[in-house]
Amino acid sequence: MEIKLNIIQIFAMAQPQGGNGGGSMFSTLIMFALIILIFYFMILRPQQKRQKQREKMLTEIQKGDKVVTAGGIHGTIVGIEEKTYVVQIADNVKVKMDKSAVANVVKSTSEAVGKTS
Repeated sequence: MEIKLNIIQIFAMAQPQGGNGGGSMFSTLIMFALIILIFYFMILRPQQKRQKQREKMLTEIQKGDKVVTAGGIHGTIVGIEEKTYVVQIADNVKVKMDKSAVANVVKSTSEAVGKTS
């Protein structure tokens, strides 16, 4: 028979059964502090890092950059306004969209070759 224990059962077994309960409260506080630290480093910190990278990408977009929108439309930036971009998606077809709609900036292979040499 295989015994499976989760972290709460392990902490419950480690706590003293008798006494005034002061040690129990201390170990509970330590457990909650560990959970908060794990939550921060596994979820919050990486999310903040991605958000900063996205904001940096949106502020560095210039006319002529090729972008992919959140809807999957590929186009080229032809105009930049305060809260919107004008994106050309085909010949004589321009679409005005929010800056938040840009999902990614596409690097062309000619730009990548020019930067490395």
